[in-house]
Amino acid sequence: MEEVILRFLVGGLIVSVFAVLGDLFEPKSFAGIFGAAPSVALATLALTISSKGKGYAALELRATVAGAIAFFVYASAVARTLMSYNLPAILVASILTTLWMAIAAGLWAVLLR
Repeated sequence: MEEVILRFLVGGLIVSVFAVLGDLFEPKSFAGIFGAAPSVALATLALTISSKGKGYAALELRATVAGAIAFFVYASAVARTLMSYNLPAILVASILTTLWMAIAAGLWAVLLR
């Protein structure tokens, strides 16, 4: 229970800092980007280092990078598909989620296993 409260506090603090930083820059849409995944990843990384050490955190961070690469390809594919075809966003995002999962699984199998 103690770790959950600590995660909540550290995560909330880092998300807030990134949201404020994002709000300082133009365009304002950066606030959402800065307030989401990077801040959560940093909070998790800090807690992992403090509880399990740097070696374990480095190993786990490799998986985070692989997931980020897979997400980048997914987001790029969704954006390109939506710009090229007149399809509903929910349909494109849902179908291309399989691309994200396939790339993440492939990177895990090749690089992280």
